[in-house]
Amino acid sequence: MKEAVVETATPSATAAPLVINLLVKRYDQVTAVDGVSLEVQGSECLGLLGPNGAGKSTLIRSVVGRVIPDAGRVSVFGFPSDSTAARMKLGWVPQELALYSRLSCRENLAAFGRYHGLHGGDLANAVAWCLDWAALKDRAGELAKNLSGGMKRRLNMAAGIIHRPRLVLMDEPTVGVDPQSRNRIFEMIECLRAEGTAIIYTTHYMEEAERLCDRVAIIDHGRIIASGTNEELVRSSFAARSQVLARFGGSETEIRAWVERHGGRLVESTAEFTIERSTEIGRLLDDAAAAGLELVDVSLKRPNLESVFLHLTGRELRD
Repeated sequence: MKEAVVETATPSATAAPLVINLLVKRYDQVTAVDGVSLEVQGSECLGLLGPNGAGKSTLIRSVVGRVIPDAGRVSVFGFPSDSTAARMKLGWVPQELALYSRLSCRENLAAFGRYHGLHGGDLANAVAWCLDWAALKDRAGELAKNLSGGMKRRLNMAAGIIHRPRLVLMDEPTVGVDPQSRNRIFEMIECLRAEGTAIIYTTHYMEEAERLCDRVAIIDHGRIIASGTNEELVRSSFAARSQVLARFGGSETEIRAWVERHGGRLVESTAEFTIERSTEIGRLLDDAAAAGLELVDVSLKRPNLESVFLHLTGRELRD
């Protein structure tokens, strides 16, 4: 029997922006979200990272009410996620553009504002703030269909937060935009954080997570497999070890076999090893030469968030 998604706790001024407790969602024989528990603190930007099909979108859609979980509880500032009070405090910026192409920027924002119950002066002030926040004041009267890709993304973000929510879920808001537009979106997000807005941020760009997120949760096969700050994740996965990256010429089959025998792995033609002391590099290279492998280049680096992701999932973030 399906468990009801009910939050019994009494809402309080100190309630966390988002609490997910043992959330489960199944599609026939596939468990898309498998007992996920997660909490977002006030003014925190939490990065949600995972390969394609890991369960990110299902988890986000469960929070915003687009997917009905089979079990578990979700609360927004202490209110059940399916309550009116929770919806008023929650904003969602979907990956897919959700705009009216034949309405202007101002008209789009006014329409979304009315959907959230804004009227009169409150609506006018919200539209004006969003146009300024998204750097679209000079395009306020332009039809959405005539905007560049980056402008459409910024308008899409503004439509999702027109009611000035205290918790915002952003699903890959920089997909398909140019570097200049991406930097402007970063500034918009940093503005929200400065005002105390809590954010869940999903992305396929590791550098975005490193720049914007206070903490990162990595999801794979429907489960949270690690969470913490960048430094905590690197330390827990690699301790004080470093990474050796080497490329060899020759047969990929022979290279892969040699790399795996020496405890490493081959990722996009680059052999990756973790070592505790730099003197281990010499032994690796001597062994490679003895095996007849031709060294093309080699480098030593400290692990980063991308290293952690590969270590834990065995896949690139964009896989």
